[in-house]
Amino acid sequence: MQEKLALAQKELALRAYEASSGGGMVKAVVNGSHRVVSIKIDPSVVNPDDVPMLEDLIVAAVNEASKRAQEDSAEEMGKITSGMGINIPGLF
Repeated sequence: MQEKLALAQKELALRAYEASSGGGMVKAVVNGSHRVVSIKIDPSVVNPDDVPMLEDLIVAAVNEASKRAQEDSAEEMGKITSGMGINIPGLF
């Protein structure tokens, strides 16, 4: 079982999760280790007079991508540990 969990964690770390905000104006990609891989910003949303709005869009996109990674991780680990009464902190 430990081998299956370790393999699943390695595979999850290689996955990419993308999310966007502002109607696709800001896109964030995180990997399965919840690290930000990239951020893409549509130039039309860059307004020096409204930096807080851009910051909010970035935060929203990163948070959503991270949430998707976390949900996928919990699902994959749940497949391995289901029925065994094992609870992995932070995943369930």
